[in-house]
Amino acid sequence: MNRILLLLLFFAANKVNAQTLGGNAVFNFLNQPNCAQLAAAGSVNVSSIGNDLGMAFQNPALLRDSMHQQLSSSFYTYAEGVKQYSMQAAFHMVSIRSNLGVGVQYLDYGSLTQTDASGNVLGAFRPSDYVVQVMFSKSYKEKWWVGINSKFINSNYGAFKSNAIAFDAGIAYYDPENQLQVSLLAKNMGQQLKTYDGSSKEELPFDLQAGITKRLMNAPIQFSVTAHHLHRFDIFYNDTLFNAQEGDARFSANNNFQKLLAHLVFSTDVFLSNQFQITAALNLMRRQSLNAYNITNGLNGFSLGFGVLLNKLHIRYATGFYQQNLFHQFSLNFNLKGDNL
Repeated sequence: MNRILLLLLFFAANKVNAQTLGGNAVFNFLNQPNCAQLAAAGSVNVSSIGNDLGMAFQNPALLRDSMHQQLSSSFYTYAEGVKQYSMQAAFHMVSIRSNLGVGVQYLDYGSLTQTDASGNVLGAFRPSDYVVQVMFSKSYKEKWWVGINSKFINSNYGAFKSNAIAFDAGIAYYDPENQLQVSLLAKNMGQQLKTYDGSSKEELPFDLQAGITKRLMNAPIQFSVTAHHLHRFDIFYNDTLFNAQEGDARFSANNNFQKLLAHLVFSTDVFLSNQFQITAALNLMRRQSLNAYNITNGLNGFSLGFGVLLNKLHIRYATGFYQQNLFHQFSLNFNLKGDNL
């Protein structure tokens, strides 16, 4: 199994030229954070040290023995009544020394009016997206972990429907003595099964990510740095006509420093006590994408969250800044048998 996962990562690294970026791929809802801890950490983190099953939904190499019978649920509110729900459960299989998890992420866009090309009302429909996945992880020589997610993806936009199968492959190195974790993840490798219009198949939102997390030995602080879209250097959406008219130099072909920074997400966890945790992060790609040229842009790209970590229940909240708007995400983690987390 370990060799297969390493081969999958090698395959992903050598096939990424055929993959497209966000906005040009289908099922981009897969990039949305499924739990509050991930949202607070900037929406991209593959190496966080902790016992949050929601983080393993994104990187199966973070699925650990200690998550046996843990249940994680989350609720996320967007603008205009759009809502997201997610739930995961995990089990440790003693006989094969492995971990198995199942999870679902569901986006509800509410009820929308359906019209024809002339604007005549035909009725209403309720668009939605969801992914159902199975997670598997196994330790290797004590400090190494490998994992794989297999998932079924579905979109329903009234008359337009599509589905796909995909998988993620992750590998992590965890040194508990030095409180250090390093991880590599290849996400959304797969194929569209049914297309929206019945014509040619579209690409899935592939992403190659790497991260490192270090918890200080003499202070209750944990730092993470995560790099995403490692398979392509320039990940900006570049409207050349608009940029030429407005004189926005951020997307200049020579602005390699901005392009490099766009790949990075920085996050910090502060453990004020055994029961209370604060998380803050900066997603530089999100900040650069949301910032308007020559306008004060405040806290775009920053996210913040906290966790109340009781013995039998972990309650987490996250929020982030999008120009004038905030999102709100709540998560609950508990053990199915009522044991301590």
